[in-house]
Amino acid sequence: MRNDELSNQSVNFSVSIINLVKELKAKHEPVISNQIGRSGTSIGANIYEANYAQGRKDFISKLEIALKEASETGYWLELLNRTKYTDETTYKSLNDQCTSIRVMLVASCGTAKENQQ
Repeated sequence: MRNDELSNQSVNFSVSIINLVKELKAKHEPVISNQIGRSGTSIGANIYEANYAQGRKDFISKLEIALKEASETGYWLELLNRTKYTDETTYKSLNDQCTSIRVMLVASCGTAKENQQ
């Protein structure tokens, strides 16, 4: 059930989020940095957890949680961009990565649900 591309992208995204959090904390921005740090790294954690799911329903549930976390992370990225805590290049790069992961998660959830029937 392992999706290597999705797993790899989620780990790379987590690294990018951790680096962003370091920058935000250096700018003394504790609120959003804590939120995006949790949601952004939770995506990969749930994807990895799905690899050891206790069945199809658990697998789908973990991927759906990852999708929700990716959606939340997209919100925080937008907020950071609008408040000028990130420049446009950083925002676009991180948002593109997050969107790519969301697209793969939607497809993976759909496939898993189809295979469940």
